Amino acid sequence: MTSQFIFVMKKLSKAVGNKILIQDTWLSFLYGAKIGIIGSNGAGKSTLMKIIAGLDKEFEGEAWPDKNVKIGYLPQEPQLDSSKTVLENVMMGLKEKTELLKQFDQISQKFSNASPEEIESLLEQQTLLQEQIDAVNGWNLEHEVSVAMNALSCPEKNKDTTILSGGEKRRVALCKLLLQKPDMLLLDEPTNHLDAQSVAWLEHYLKEYTGTVILVTHDRYFLDNIAHWILEIDNKKCVPWESNYSSWLEKKYNNLGMEKQRQKDLAKQIKRELQWITEGKHTKNKARVKAYDQLLAQKQTISDTTSQIFIPNGPKLGKVAIRVNDISKSFQNDILFQNFSCTIPSNAVVGIIGPNGAGKSTFLNLITGTEVSDTGEIEIEKSVSIGFVNQLRDNIQDENTVWEEISEQLEEIQLGDRKIKTRAYCSMFNFKGDVQQKKVKDLSGGERNRLHMAKLLKKEANVILLDEPSNDLDIETLRSLETAIEQFTGTMLVVSHDRWFLDRVATHIMDFDKEEKQIRWFEGNYTEYKTYLDKIGKDVSISKKSIYKKLH
Repeated sequence: MTSQFIFVMKKLSKAVGNKILIQDTWLSFLYGAKIGIIGSNGAGKSTLMKIIAGLDKEFEGEAWPDKNVKIGYLPQEPQLDSSKTVLENVMMGLKEKTELLKQFDQISQKFSNASPEEIESLLEQQTLLQEQIDAVNGWNLEHEVSVAMNALSCPEKNKDTTILSGGEKRRVALCKLLLQKPDMLLLDEPTNHLDAQSVAWLEHYLKEYTGTVILVTHDRYFLDNIAHWILEIDNKKCVPWESNYSSWLEKKYNNLGMEKQRQKDLAKQIKRELQWITEGKHTKNKARVKAYDQLLAQKQTISDTTSQIFIPNGPKLGKVAIRVNDISKSFQNDILFQNFSCTIPSNAVVGIIGPNGAGKSTFLNLITGTEVSDTGEIEIEKSVSIGFVNQLRDNIQDENTVWEEISEQLEEIQLGDRKIKTRAYCSMFNFKGDVQQKKVKDLSGGERNRLHMAKLLKKEANVILLDEPSNDLDIETLRSLETAIEQFTGTMLVVSHDRWFLDRVATHIMDFDKEEKQIRWFEGNYTEYKTYLDKIGKDVSISKKSIYKKLH
């Protein structure tokens, strides 16, 4: 190690077009640091990651890693080699180890026909190779690959990568990167498309990781548990804070320059609530949950950069929105779930959790009627109007502007008993001013997600289905989405693996247990549900892969 710093930036500035993202930044990253980058959509988080990765060199100032530092980078939309299978793509990250093992095998095969002099030379070569393989822990290569692929729910190893979904490609790319074990890991939204068990495994892995980790993530529990430093991109500046996410919230409030006594008292309340959340002392005291939500809402009024999301309310519902009566569903002779019944009340926010492939999206399709159950039935009340925001983010025209895509080039839309200008509606999703003229193809992942929601939520639904809404959203926008959900008067079913998000908004939990082929129904948020499972001797994450296994 030639320096205490693994990466250094000097007077770094970066602009995209006429927009300055980062200005006059001086930063040094310590070896072994765990750093979470936060900031609003479009602030430059992914751009900064690309600069550190060495992929973006169009900037002013200097940026360089320490000598001989290996950097590994997971972008939001990773690319795979389409000519190779899943396993072949994963193994591409292990060329050094596989080459050493190949050479060792080749030498071993030469012993049978070698002369005594040749044997002596071969033994020397073999000893040298054995030391090199020992140094990189190469003998357990097959085991490492198997553990990592299973833990991250990678597709079947011989599967053609051209038919993989975006989420599957992401898991394969993450697996390949982790097996490389670089000195510096750059992870842009690593938990997207991972189920709860995979997130738990990754969290454990990164805690034990001895290298430097820099990550961008919307998962606040993940950020709380991994990051020891928060790097905030705010108003073109990169501001480091030595804390996890909860402590950063507290410090941020204390640095807002509050003058009024009410604001000072507010800061004290926030400190107590943040301590309550960080220590995991969640109870069924809904008044405390509501108080914390109100504190966050008040914080939003202080910030002048807070994102907005608006969900139009649909027609008023009766007491019950949906009745599920003894339904079962299979896929290709594999039972997803069976004999499930529940009554979903109006005003409920149902958090839907469970591993990938357990039937969560299928259940939403049963509600919309695009699929039918094998047995039983789902009764939709007559007053129900369904809005569905799926996770595919499809049917978006890249060449349209933001305004054209959301408004369908109409000047006004009808929301309830009033008409609203479409440009004002776009602003409700934080697409303001010149941003409305931005091409869809130039949007970040989080901006595309917001656009997708704005486009589909124009319909005045009173039952809304959201499939992984938090993917690619920054933390600030997530807070705004949580507030919008709380203000929505209808029923909402939300598929999410984001534990913090579910704790804030969920009134009920629907847990898809893949191993037991059943769905559990619970009144309460995620933490309350986990407490309940602990009491009855179960665990929300129990599965073969959730038992943490090291890669060596």
